[in-house]
Amino acid sequence: MVHQLISELDSGSKNVMTQKRIITYYMHNHSSTIPDLAKEIDLSIPTVTKFITEMCDAGYLVSYGKQESTEGRPPNLYGLNPDSGYLVGVDIKSYCINIGLMNFTGDMIDLQMEIECHLENTPEGLEELCRHIRNFIDQTPVDKTKILQIGVNISGRVNPEEGYSFSTFNFEERPLADILSEKLNYPVSIDNDTRAMAYGELMKGVVKGEKNIVYINLSWGLGSAFVIDGKIYSGRSGFSGEFGHFNVFDNEIICRCGKKGCLQTEVSGEALHRVLCERVRAGQSSILSERILSGKTPLMLDEIIAATNKEDVLCIELVEEIGRKLGRYLAGLINLMNPELVVIGGTLALTGDYVLQPVKSAVRKYSLNLVSRDSAIVLSKLQDKAGVVGACMLSRCKLFES
Repeated sequence: MVHQLISELDSGSKNVMTQKRIITYYMHNHSSTIPDLAKEIDLSIPTVTKFITEMCDAGYLVSYGKQESTEGRPPNLYGLNPDSGYLVGVDIKSYCINIGLMNFTGDMIDLQMEIECHLENTPEGLEELCRHIRNFIDQTPVDKTKILQIGVNISGRVNPEEGYSFSTFNFEERPLADILSEKLNYPVSIDNDTRAMAYGELMKGVVKGEKNIVYINLSWGLGSAFVIDGKIYSGRSGFSGEFGHFNVFDNEIICRCGKKGCLQTEVSGEALHRVLCERVRAGQSSILSERILSGKTPLMLDEIIAATNKEDVLCIELVEEIGRKLGRYLAGLINLMNPELVVIGGTLALTGDYVLQPVKSAVRKYSLNLVSRDSAIVLSKLQDKAGVVGACMLSRCKLFES
């Protein structure tokens, strides 16, 4: 049913473009009357009525009933049909995958978090990723023919417009999105993981009407994403947001990018893990000391977060230090962009005020007061679900708003 519309999206016909505008309007507005919609998209009421009727008959829209009114005959409200299509979102983490199924109105229907796996950056790793996605889709409780697109979050350099990933699974000259589409037999889009997290917060998270936002992904690495005038900013080639690779430290620590002195060498989950292990081996105490010194199994970042939230003094000290360093250089971004809102997300954001308060203190110290006083700094609302929610929402956006 919906695939007929999807297959026509590139036709460029006037009718299809109008249908896309109507769907896009309802993506951002739960419901509306025909007169309100007609005013918004600048078409006559009879024309909009015709489109609404056709799209209800096709199953894309439904009537939400009568609008509450104290005068005259109450008009009908219309909106998206939640069962007319579904999006699959895939969020790849360092040691697990999160996969979700979202309906057309943005409600999560099925969600599997922390599917255990460590995807190597190899063709075999790509095959394993596809196997997990296929298994998830096979178990979903919906009509598989109504899955419109699969959105996959990839860390590093990603060109979402052309479907290329340059940091991960870059084995062929063809776009990774095309390769995944071929392997999964569904349309696939890819995007940078931090941008997807930011879009999730924009559409379903902590954002409440703000249009200019900086999102910080403080996880194993360090990334950022920007919302400018209500839209995700990707940059010329899709490479915006490489905040973690600001060269700011005079150290000898080699970053994953191959350079020395990058911000994420001292401000990231990887840095927290490294320094904690160094301090414990040098004689300092932590509730994780035995785990670290035994070396039987690798220490996971989640364990450090849990220890921090259990008030481990050494872990708290290191998290706060990372917060202070992050705040110092975040102050520069705030001076540069003057955002309404800064959202701190990612794995380390799960430490709550232990990281947030040092960030705020350092921002106050190092930013220009007139610039930063209107920039609220908050923690992610979606937390570890931000990526998978954003992957689904971005897929829908790319289908109808591009």
